Amino acid sequence: MSIPQYKFRDKLLVAVDCIIFGFDGLQIKALLVKRDLEPGKGINALMGGFVNSKESVQEAAKRVLNKLTGLTDIYMEQLACFGDEERDPGGRVISIAYFALIKIDDYNSDLMTEHNSRWFPLDALPALVFDHANMIKLAKERLQEKVSTHPSGFTLLPQKFTLQQLQALYEAIYETSFDKRNFTRKMLSLNILKKLAEKETVSSRKGAFLFEFDKKKYKILEKEGLKFL
Repeated sequence: MSIPQYKFRDKLLVAVDCIIFGFDGLQIKALLVKRDLEPGKGINALMGGFVNSKESVQEAAKRVLNKLTGLTDIYMEQLACFGDEERDPGGRVISIAYFALIKIDDYNSDLMTEHNSRWFPLDALPALVFDHANMIKLAKERLQEKVSTHPSGFTLLPQKFTLQQLQALYEAIYETSFDKRNFTRKMLSLNILKKLAEKETVSSRKGAFLFEFDKKKYKILEKEGLKFL
């Protein structure tokens, strides 16, 4: 049996970095932490960590997300591999980036204090370590692509939401304004929103009807290739 040649190859470190997006009702925000080790100690960064020898890359990403947010049922997907030779001054590190979507209200404030984390609007990001700004930029582009054909954006909303809140979400993601009548007509025509008898009465005296995303109807229609916008 031939001897594997792996031991003669360069040894590289593999890490995961997690871009976590949330929506505060007006803006899409990214969750950042203050880096607590060199290189780059004290600079804002994405939450990340090295992949352990006995876990998959995806398991590592889930572990990092759970450590930062305390949540387990999180929408996440692999974004890209970042492997420029000099991306990390600390060593030769290949990073697999994941982007995740969570409800801001689900994030425990105690964990924010523990990890020295903070939400930042995407148009007001601070200086970031390494290539983390590029990771966020790519994740933002992927989010825009994703929500045009997939209901992942609903992950950022409360379970019950108004059409106004839904429109505000899409306007925040695409950084543009939509005509209210056309947007409402388009979303209702998809037949994946369940209108409830309840109303949201905080923003107006008359109140606006609340809706829920109908997962069962979406699953039936998914194969038809729905286009949200």
